[in-house]
Amino acid sequence: MTDNALRSVTIERAGPGRFTATNARGGTLTFATGTGSGPDTDFTPVELFLAAIGGCTAADVEVATSRHTDPTVFTIAVTATKIEDESGNRLSDLAVAFTAAFPDGALGDRARAILPRAVKTSHDRLCTVSRTIEAGTPVSVAVTDPARET
Repeated sequence: MTDNALRSVTIERAGPGRFTATNARGGTLTFATGTGSGPDTDFTPVELFLAAIGGCTAADVEVATSRHTDPTVFTIAVTATKIEDESGNRLSDLAVAFTAAFPDGALGDRARAILPRAVKTSHDRLCTVSRTIEAGTPVSVAVTDPARET
């Protein structure tokens, strides 16, 4: 694996039910468990997961279509149903829906024409997030206690 292949974030507790993710470039994102009282507007981990799916494919499709012209509308809705069964909590019925419009004219026509192919290519090959989910990639978990390290 090359150095530029590794992706990582670090998550630190920022308070009760609140966490901050930091990427290797120093960017941060705060999120919450979503189980606190009151109107908490921070994203939950599940919402971040859905945003990652939509964001990944949005980036792929935006690159392909905006080569021709900027969209006048570009919205991606990502939905899922949370289920609890004998194997535990998970999401089912993941769906990504694109709504896009382009200006009238030859460039808009070209962007409209390639939109379906760009969405399919993102889903089938390019979007690392949804491709990882569909591949069923295992997640390993480890626990380290810094107080016990010598």
